[in-house]
Amino acid sequence: MITRLALNHWEDWLLPGSSSDTRLLHADASDRVLVCPSDLGQGYFQEILLRDDLVLFIHDYTLNQDLVMDLQSEGDRLEFDFPIVGPSRGYGFVVPYFGWKTLIFKRAQKRFFKVEIFFKRPTLIAYLQDFMERLSPQNQSTAEQIIRLMYRYHGGGQSSTPAGMLNRIFDRSNTSDPHFIFEQVANKTLYGEMLNLGYATCSPVTPVMDQVIGQILSCPYQGITRRTYLEQKALQLVSLRLEAMVQLHTTKIDLSCIYQAAAILKDQLVNPPTVEALARQVGTNRLYLNQGFAQVYGTTPYGYLRSCRLWYARRLLMTSDLSISHVATAVGYTCRSHFATAFRQLMGMNPKAFQMKAWQRAS
Repeated sequence: MITRLALNHWEDWLLPGSSSDTRLLHADASDRVLVCPSDLGQGYFQEILLRDDLVLFIHDYTLNQDLVMDLQSEGDRLEFDFPIVGPSRGYGFVVPYFGWKTLIFKRAQKRFFKVEIFFKRPTLIAYLQDFMERLSPQNQSTAEQIIRLMYRYHGGGQSSTPAGMLNRIFDRSNTSDPHFIFEQVANKTLYGEMLNLGYATCSPVTPVMDQVIGQILSCPYQGITRRTYLEQKALQLVSLRLEAMVQLHTTKIDLSCIYQAAAILKDQLVNPPTVEALARQVGTNRLYLNQGFAQVYGTTPYGYLRSCRLWYARRLLMTSDLSISHVATAVGYTCRSHFATAFRQLMGMNPKAFQMKAWQRAS
């Protein structure tokens, strides 16, 4: 069973909880606690305010039914996400929030246990720029194009510093057009490059990061000492996450052939080369290619191709009136049912239902 929720705020589906909840690993009366309604699942969401511009979240919940949330994301936020248990465990994510409408799919019978660190202004922009500076040149260019696009959308002038553009974007993010769809504003090339940027926001959690996460979860202190300790650990964890990005770019593997191979797959969705042919085309071998894709994208070349197909399918469903069969064919699927199954696994709903939902949001 799938439950669909239309939300103005991410927490609207939750109920008030108590800092005395015995499921909490540690708590203070100043913490804000929310709990899952019993008809949807069980678990809690704990919010710990460390500074006016820094918030720590600990989530631990399990849903008893698939959940699709149609919501207006928070603006003026930068999230460092560290899943401990769940489909994305073992990886850390960096997520900027610009106040866009979004669809989020959560699977039933999967435990979601994670630590999240949120930056707000004024430090938000400094950390976002720090993150961008550690991207590869290709992804850094993509991020800059997105910022310029959003800046112009929000009425910005011809010239401004990166910090100035970001300030204007975040100033307007909480009052954005509720029908704004990024897929309709970005051209196909930029939209395709966003997939690679999405992969760049994800990297493996190192043993040292794991140790710091454990220290956050087992904090032995109370009151001001607790808040100071958690603030130090949160900032340490973010620093480690950013440092891991630098280590990726200093690897001995030549990443240029990996980026070239990824571009070929994006350009040849309908008739892609085999892994062996792709490796020869970029001047390497199958083993090296697989290792490179695992390091850069966290998946195989075939897994990357599948993500590209579904990513472009999402855009077509949101911006065109093509039939589902034509969308499937356009992104390389010869069987509509295989396409529908893959899309449903990603988005939690059939392509047609997703298309109708997107049209409703745009109307």
